[in-house]
Amino acid sequence: MNILVTGAQGMVGTALCNNLKNIRDGKNKTRPALNIEEIFEYDLDSTPAELDEYCQKADFVFNLAGVNRPENPEDFMKGNFGFASDLLNCLKKHNNKATIMLSSSIQATLAGRFGNSEYGRSKKAGEELFFQYAQETGAKVAVYRFVNLMGHSRPKYNSAVSTFCWAVANDEPFTVNDRSTELELLYIDDLVEGMFDLLEGKEQHCEFDGVETVLKEDGRYCCVPVTHKVTLGEIVDLLQEFKAQPTTLMMPKMPDGSFAKKLYSLYLTYLPTDKFKYALKMNVDNRGSFTELVHTADCGQVSINISRPGITKGQHWHNSKWELFIVVAGHGLIQERNINTGETVEFEVSGDKIEAVHMIPGWTHNIINLSETENLVTVMTCNEIFDPNHPDTFFEPV
Repeated sequence: MNILVTGAQGMVGTALCNNLKNIRDGKNKTRPALNIEEIFEYDLDSTPAELDEYCQKADFVFNLAGVNRPENPEDFMKGNFGFASDLLNCLKKHNNKATIMLSSSIQATLAGRFGNSEYGRSKKAGEELFFQYAQETGAKVAVYRFVNLMGHSRPKYNSAVSTFCWAVANDEPFTVNDRSTELELLYIDDLVEGMFDLLEGKEQHCEFDGVETVLKEDGRYCCVPVTHKVTLGEIVDLLQEFKAQPTTLMMPKMPDGSFAKKLYSLYLTYLPTDKFKYALKMNVDNRGSFTELVHTADCGQVSINISRPGITKGQHWHNSKWELFIVVAGHGLIQERNINTGETVEFEVSGDKIEAVHMIPGWTHNIINLSETENLVTVMTCNEIFDPNHPDTFFEPV
């Protein structure tokens, strides 16, 4: 399959081309039904001759080209309707009935606040041109009315989310005019997966009730239904949590598929390179060091413990707190004793065979570095963040 992507250097085009190449090159094996041979990338620096060649060879066309911030409103029609017309005429010239996807906008509904949108009118005109083309040629046309897109793009241009991410990551000032303003957002990775579904003939169809998407099996339009409705205030609050994470160590809740998970990934792409690395507080004494790595709201914390040769650490027990000790380097011994029954167990552990050992509530425990020359390095997870007011930790030699 040969694929033409117009607007290939834009936010969506870049992400789509990168991921199409992953499939073509065998790096992404999640779409075995897709056999991609050539990817033709067309943008403003391409020539009419290249477009002609691509339209002759393409088996599938993603038309992502368009204008969204022209200097003159009349350029909306020229940039969005005009190029679409040129593209379709070029396909007609070669009698190429390849499936073609059109990136339109929710503004093309011309509903509600979009009623007087010149951009929406130009997108609507492009849609009708594509539907007419489908009737004339019998080619499959897939028209997507995208909501606000969320991906790495130029800040202070066309996306409030990108602007906020950039500003927070770079300590720049920004203004939120109304925290209650709600956006419906489509994350770039979800959009790309939707395009893969389209390539496989598994796209979802819909109609529109005003600006609301209504899934409908025989709908005229196509859609990627995985969107998130969030307020500007919610976005900014999450970003401030992300910014504070290297200091607080607190990782916000980010369930699979959640908006927070996607926003955090996007936020990181705006970090300046000097913030890629950050210091952690090492608690150092003559026995070694103990460093907390990550805190979570509901799963406790993760730390790294380094014990010098011959050192014993621990010698305490907990009522409810539990831990996992995972030795990743060195050679050690973990001992545990039930404080009520006196029963004892011990486990020899090594970085050569990584194992996890439970520290059970009600069992006092220690960890001993058996080496005379090497440090013992242990990853420690705990079901709660240490609270000095309620430490639940009591000295008791094993």
